Amino acid sequence: MRKFATAVVAAGLFFGGMGVAAADSWQSVAEPLKTTGAHFEKVKYRWEPAGAKRGAFRFKGSLRDGSYGDGHNVYLEVRPHAYSWLRYKGVQKGSTPVEDAVHDGATRYTNSADMRVCRDRGALRPNNCSPIRSFRR
Repeated sequence: MRKFATAVVAAGLFFGGMGVAAADSWQSVAEPLKTTGAHFEKVKYRWEPAGAKRGAFRFKGSLRDGSYGDGHNVYLEVRPHAYSWLRYKGVQKGSTPVEDAVHDGATRYTNSADMRVCRDRGALRPNNCSPIRSFRR
């Protein structure tokens, strides 16, 4: 009976570890985030483990100006849970890699995050942004 219990515990640890490894692996987003003049492409994300690296939402991708002739810059906004947006600026007439981790400092791990890409049209005209893409742990 003792060997059986040991085997059950070992199997539970093995399969439990597989679940943690799957949660840590990079996931691809099939469709890029885009709006007129701004694109966030090759998007990947992962959830950091709770208790390590603040349980953050980690993401990476390529932020690209989709309209070289309009003279406007682009930016990416990401927020953990329903906190304020964090802004990542792009470059005009080009693309730039973006990678970061956002987290909710009040909890052990972040379990939701939102993301959108926008074109900065200046002070007199409103910016245009993609629909919000939500992620859940």
